[in-house]
Amino acid sequence: MAYALHFAAIILACWLTAQVLAAARWTWRAPRVAIICWQAVGLALGLSAMGLPMALGLDAYDRATGYALLALADDLAHGTLPAGVGAVHLSLVGVGLGIGAVLLTTTVRSLHGAVRAQRRHRELLHLVARRDPTVPGALVLDHPSAAAYCLPGVRPRVVVSAGTLDLLDPAELAAVLTHERAHAQERHDLVLLPFTALCRALPWFRWVRDAHARVALLVEMRADDKARELHAEAPLAGALRRFAAAEHRVQPAGTLGLGDRDLDVRVQRLLVADRPPRVLGAMALAVAGTLVSLPVALFLS
Repeated sequence: MAYALHFAAIILACWLTAQVLAAARWTWRAPRVAIICWQAVGLALGLSAMGLPMALGLDAYDRATGYALLALADDLAHGTLPAGVGAVHLSLVGVGLGIGAVLLTTTVRSLHGAVRAQRRHRELLHLVARRDPTVPGALVLDHPSAAAYCLPGVRPRVVVSAGTLDLLDPAELAAVLTHERAHAQERHDLVLLPFTALCRALPWFRWVRDAHARVALLVEMRADDKARELHAEAPLAGALRRFAAAEHRVQPAGTLGLGDRDLDVRVQRLLVADRPPRVLGAMALAVAGTLVSLPVALFLS
């Protein structure tokens, strides 16, 4: 029972940590640290959601959940079970394994869906996009709406529309291209993937959907920071303002775009020169590391 109580405590700690992260504003000053913290919460929650019913079902073995599961498999192979292990306990173990299977399946399905959408869009770009010497390293779509996005993958593509070229001046365009390249270089699509999978696996939990939205915003802020390092605040802030004022914006499925979300918030953030909170960030990383290590330890020690 002690292992089950520990898993339950970790689930509660994950929920509380998620509430704190969602309400905190220091995360906007250190988006990379905040993204790591959110990933740790998601991983710890998934492991603990698997571990809790398994620990209840394996309580009679009185050992770490992972080793108890191996012992159960060995006992089942030999047709013997210890006293106190019945159908209810085996069902609880099955629930834990089922949760793990659902999480793994939804992650694979989300990845497969994203790859398929990206492949279709890449084929479309091959037909309709063009190179432009004024936008080196990017593809241009002859479309009047404002669009600037990264098509992630092994061979990422940065895409802008003709409407964007008309909308932005050269400095703003350069900042936008750096923003999109940051998405590709840091594989922000893979950062978002586990949270997309959690939303599909647990669609009825509002805080899971909120976590996805928070991480998506932090990903955009991280790319904003990369652009600010090379081009200062003004060009990118100007580009965000122009996108916010644009009547029509395009954001294809499976892509990461400049004008995807919370443009006004991101502009205000860029214009405030706050340093990342180093001490608070280090404390947050320590909490994140602890959250992940605890369920792993319960499985293995």
